Amino acid sequence: MDWDKLRIFYSVALSKSLTKAGETLNLSQSAVSRQISALEEKLGIPLFHRHARGLMLTEQGEILFRTVADMVAKLQVTENALAESSSKPKGPYKLTAPGAFTNLWLAKQMKEFTDLYPDIDVTLISEDRELDLTIREADAAIRFYPAKHPDLVQVPLLTLHNSLFASNDYLQMHGVPKSIADLKNHKLLGFDSSSATPFQEVNWLYEHPEAKAAGLKPFFKVNSLFSLRVAVKQGMGIAPLPDYIMYKTRHIARVLPEVQGPTTEAYYVYPVELKNSKRVGVFRNFITQKIADSGF
Repeated sequence: MDWDKLRIFYSVALSKSLTKAGETLNLSQSAVSRQISALEEKLGIPLFHRHARGLMLTEQGEILFRTVADMVAKLQVTENALAESSSKPKGPYKLTAPGAFTNLWLAKQMKEFTDLYPDIDVTLISEDRELDLTIREADAAIRFYPAKHPDLVQVPLLTLHNSLFASNDYLQMHGVPKSIADLKNHKLLGFDSSSATPFQEVNWLYEHPEAKAAGLKPFFKVNSLFSLRVAVKQGMGIAPLPDYIMYKTRHIARVLPEVQGPTTEAYYVYPVELKNSKRVGVFRNFITQKIADSGF
């Protein structure tokens, strides 16, 4: 099988679009289409189902994609290893982390890191969705749950705590609740968990036995912890949030401080084949020290 055709097939399978694959590969849509058709003709099997929502892999296409994805990952590892044979860490480094954590804290640390390691080309992906590190959608990730794949290394970073928060203005207007049952008389906010969630127990308040007994429900939900933070700051109500979301935020109070939500472990995760990568290693050391300095 021709590697150029396999490379084009891989790009089409990832993007589910001839047009998007062409843009990525700097080829015309017709050229991409011809290469895919030629590959299908050579193999004697259809690789894609074509319908209104885009291109979807056939069963045979899935088999080929897994093999090609493994080849691409191994080539990238080899390329990176060659790039890192010099003494200074350099080359591309793609990191993914949950959206609110990235926007509120992690992104602020990146200037110092890039100043320390100017030869590392960093791409930071703010994304609650889990990117597949085994096929190198990213080189490393910060995740708020343990890795399930056996080919991933995970390094504990910190323990995240969860509490209830409200703005001082809201509490002055509506009063300070004395118990979970008192929350029935307050405006409550929550996370819309119908989409990707930053961690499993994000709506922990509404699973609390006393909250269930009182029939507590949020009147407002949003699928972003950052937006939920904004709602709290604007005085919309009381919300369960990770403590780091409100780290050093002014005019915000912890409500019912004796009511603690679940703790969440954060990990630095990367593929086992990158365990000797200098880029992965220097970022691990850097971020571990920055977290220790932050006092989370």
